[in-house]
Amino acid sequence: MEQATETWEGEGGAATQMGGREPDGSVAIGKMIGTANQVDWAEQIKVRVSAEFDRVARALVSAANKQTEQDRMDTLAVIAILEDKRAEVMRNAQAGYFIHDWQELRDQVRQMIVQDSRYKTIKVNQELADKSHTATLTGG
Repeated sequence: MEQATETWEGEGGAATQMGGREPDGSVAIGKMIGTANQVDWAEQIKVRVSAEFDRVARALVSAANKQTEQDRMDTLAVIAILEDKRAEVMRNAQAGYFIHDWQELRDQVRQMIVQDSRYKTIKVNQELADKSHTATLTGG
């Protein structure tokens, strides 16, 4: 029976299968790699992950619209980091990655941003600017 199924899939019987079986027995379906059930599950998770990135982006844009010019530039830089992280996450082809790392949405998006070296540079520069501004105001 398994041989018959593999033959049927190999002849195009499984419309969603692309690329054949991986060495571990999983299949590449569309652009995602995993069993059919894993891919279905991961695709559902991926939609929620994308919505979470959208939510964070909207919050940052809303904040940027209320900020001074320098703070707005920093926030726009954070949005660029966010979009880089979104692209990085969404191009991952392993269904297991989404199931393991993104099934439960916590603060993964925020964590990805704050761990980025560009974000850390922004925060250091903000702290230096704040200290400089404070020193100017206090005469120190």
